[in-house]
Amino acid sequence: MLTFFKRTVFTAALFGALTLPVLAAETAPAAEGEASTAALPPKKMEWSFSGPFGVYDRAALQRGFQVYKEVCASCHSMSRVAIRTLGDAGGPGFSEAEVAAIAAGYKVAAEPDEQGKTVDANGQPLTRAAVPADYFPPPFPNEKATRAAMNGALPPDLSLLVKARPGHEDYVYSILTGFGMTPPPNEKMARGMQYNPYFPRHQIAMPPPLSEGSVTYADGTPSTVDQQAHDVVTFLTWAAEPKMEERKRTGFNVMLFLIGFTVLLYFSYRRVWRGHH
Repeated sequence: MLTFFKRTVFTAALFGALTLPVLAAETAPAAEGEASTAALPPKKMEWSFSGPFGVYDRAALQRGFQVYKEVCASCHSMSRVAIRTLGDAGGPGFSEAEVAAIAAGYKVAAEPDEQGKTVDANGQPLTRAAVPADYFPPPFPNEKATRAAMNGALPPDLSLLVKARPGHEDYVYSILTGFGMTPPPNEKMARGMQYNPYFPRHQIAMPPPLSEGSVTYADGTPSTVDQQAHDVVTFLTWAAEPKMEERKRTGFNVMLFLIGFTVLLYFSYRRVWRGHH
């Protein structure tokens, strides 16, 4: 158990160390002689899933998926997440019919036709409606098309983003809510960059993704920027760690077993060695 824990921590640390802290694109290079602009520490937020007994807020997960689908998915992929997992235990809790309907709203690359072709007469790739077993399709077919549409930027895949960034969910939340401030006079903004003090060097290519009322929640929750950021970060945390609740339950049961086993060993020791001291 301890060895597994050490390996998990080491893997997470190594992955985080090798991943640049970029949310939407590479930052602009600093001008010669420019003062260092270190990112502000992430805001400390309260999350339902924090702590050893924390669980995901199902309503927040569903709202967060809506924000991802209506706002984030136009630029960011989530290619490591299967659509069917939206209905898995410990997830957003969509029904089987809802998951099928969500899948049908996406188009994915089709298999070769009877002639072995993968494009139509106009040279366009053949597509079909997605099924729950498919993974979320990317918004663009490849990196070249992505950079062409994003003015050279390459938005990161969101599947593991929360776990890959130092500060995790607090960092992503801070980035999403960190727009709209005026840069200090000594910070010259590069062309096409946005000021965000929680981002390294304070300059990010991604424009503010969220705005007041940019989505309409079905449950009537006010669609503020803070609420949208909180919900989509909850969803992205689940996407990065969909088995978190199961892992915590397993860990709790293991601890109970070890405590009981320790007590049993203690009394067995007392019984066996009674009168031999």
